[in-house]
Amino acid sequence: MEGVEERRPIKKTESKTNCTASARPPRQRERQGKSPRRRREVKRSQRRLDCQEQLLLGCEQRRLPGQHELSEPTESTVETSDSSPKTWDRCRRAHFLHGPYPTTHFGPKACILPNPTSVMHIQDPASQRLTWNKPPVNVLVIRKIRDDSLLEPFKELCRFLVEEKKLMVFVEKKVADDATLTNDEAFSSICKKLCTFREGFDDISHCIDLIICLGGDGTLLYASSLFQGSVPPVMAFHLGSLGFLTPFKFESYRTEVAKVFEGNAAIILRSRLKVKVVKDALVRSEQDGGPDENGLEPHEHSSSEAGKVTQQLQVLNEVVVDRGPSSYLSNVDLYLDGRLITSVQGDGVIVSTPTGSTAYAAAAGASMIHPNVPAIMVTPICPHSLSFRPIVVPAGVELMIMLSPDARNTAWVSFDGRKRQEIKHGDSIKITTSCYPVPSICCHDLVYDWFDSLAQCLHWNVRKKQTRLSEASDSSDTEN
Repeated sequence: MEGVEERRPIKKTESKTNCTASARPPRQRERQGKSPRRRREVKRSQRRLDCQEQLLLGCEQRRLPGQHELSEPTESTVETSDSSPKTWDRCRRAHFLHGPYPTTHFGPKACILPNPTSVMHIQDPASQRLTWNKPPVNVLVIRKIRDDSLLEPFKELCRFLVEEKKLMVFVEKKVADDATLTNDEAFSSICKKLCTFREGFDDISHCIDLIICLGGDGTLLYASSLFQGSVPPVMAFHLGSLGFLTPFKFESYRTEVAKVFEGNAAIILRSRLKVKVVKDALVRSEQDGGPDENGLEPHEHSSSEAGKVTQQLQVLNEVVVDRGPSSYLSNVDLYLDGRLITSVQGDGVIVSTPTGSTAYAAAAGASMIHPNVPAIMVTPICPHSLSFRPIVVPAGVELMIMLSPDARNTAWVSFDGRKRQEIKHGDSIKITTSCYPVPSICCHDLVYDWFDSLAQCLHWNVRKKQTRLSEASDSSDTEN
């Protein structure tokens, strides 16, 4: 009897279990019958499907104009796990220049802590196309000074913009006051319609729609220095000596300018450095407050710290800290996000953008980086160390340069080769990536233009071709 009485609760329990199981949804009944290993596999596959849906949504949002829509995953695609990763790998990588969005789950249990307050949007370089909300009206024309060979191209361009395109053309006052232009009767009617400005006195940053540069790379650097905030699109014609940053040829300026006005031109966002120089007020008062002939007067304001004056500049190429006229080694400390990472003992250090990696940094032995790579380069100048190699740091960090306490001499700093000044003990230079890039208009596309400049201007990887083995005149590998 005891055994029978013990069995009855068991039967009731089994009936309850069976009743409950029959009342559950089919999906839960399947989970109950599966082993723990099978449950983990189901969770992984479900997580993989969620990631694929996110990738599909990202690909849909990043699709270029004219690009075919990506088909949604079918049941057969989802069920076949062997072909699914390849299909989604093509979805993530096709037609885009930045790398694929990384997954945020690592293994069965690890993932990145979600932080909704810090969302970073990476613009796909291949989708960077210029468009106009309103037709451009004001055009700034920058001409390389002290070069008489550019007078005729300058007059021809201004005549085209004023008479045919009916635009307002801005030029520097010293360019408009050139005796060669004022004495030209045929150009006098155009010269009277030009709007002039003086560097350091007139602010034209809010009224310019397009910048056209005639000259070399220096004209583009000068145009960048005129705009300490948002920069209008820049169209640079190669009429200088090197022309690494000037992809357009002036012979076809009518066609090229018309294409830009129509919109849908490829642009490359050249990142700039936001530089803050904090100096002692006493030291600053001893220096000349006006702009010199070699530089632009930066924006200055007193900082919250007592006895300090802050200067802020936007730099396109590089910030160079060197030993100046002293014969001693420069000895500066380099901080990254407030932490000391190293001391530079040598002739100096270069902090450059990817655009500046083909300038002074390349001469100092640094690698050349495409302008669309978000990074900051740190390159020592003749370091007194065999192991000090150039480094590349993320674009979001803040670098700070100060004189070492035991430095024997002061240091000197320049910004794109301009506004050179002395740095003493207690002064600091803070550098990070600016949120105001220079939108440079491409002639073909942002990849081809860069490699074309490497080949044409710097003769990158130029070497006599090796002959075939059968045509070699002297070979030790002959058959007997």
